[in-house]
Formats: sequence, C-alpha cells, structure tokens
Amino acid sequence: MMVVQRNFLTVLSLMMLATIIRKSKGNPAIATGYDPMDICIENCAQCKKMLGSWFEGQLCAESCIKYKGKLIVECEDFASISPFLNKVARLPGKRG
Repeated sequence: MMVVQRNFLTVLSLMMLATIIRKSKGNPAIATGYDPMDICIENCAQCKKMLGSWFEGQLCAESCIKYKGKLIVECEDFASISPFLNKVARLPGKRG
C-alpha cells in the first residue's frame, strides 16, 4: 500500500510541475522563480569578466532590459555574444 501511495504522490508531483512549466510558457526560469532579466544581466557581467575590453557589457545589459531578458547571452556561444563584441576584437592586421 505504501508503494502505491508513494508512486501516486510522485506522479502527482510531476504532473503539477509540468503544468507550472506549461503555464510559464516553457520558461524554466519562471517555473523555478528566477527572473530571466536577472540571469541575462548576470551573464553580461560574467562575459565582461571573461572577455574584458573586447565585450561591451553595458550594451549587453541594455539589450537585456530592452528585450526583457528574452535574449540571454552565453559567454561561450559566439552567436549570442557577437552583437556585443567591439572593434578591439578584430584580429591585428585584418582590415574590414
């Protein structure tokens, strides 16, 4: 009997979690209580620390605010950070 109750509670918990994630439009940050804009700005700060003067951290943070955290940068993903790389990032000797 205890096994049946435990399985029932497990299934019920998973169903509730799935409902919460669906209602939050699939955004796990909302389902877990994290604000996507906070995560976005924190990631901008982390990328600035990692990339230094090559990365426009303020521009990144302004983008987080403008798009309400919907476009979160990942420091190791060139496609997500490329809009925030400045001219210093160009290789020496290359003219563009």
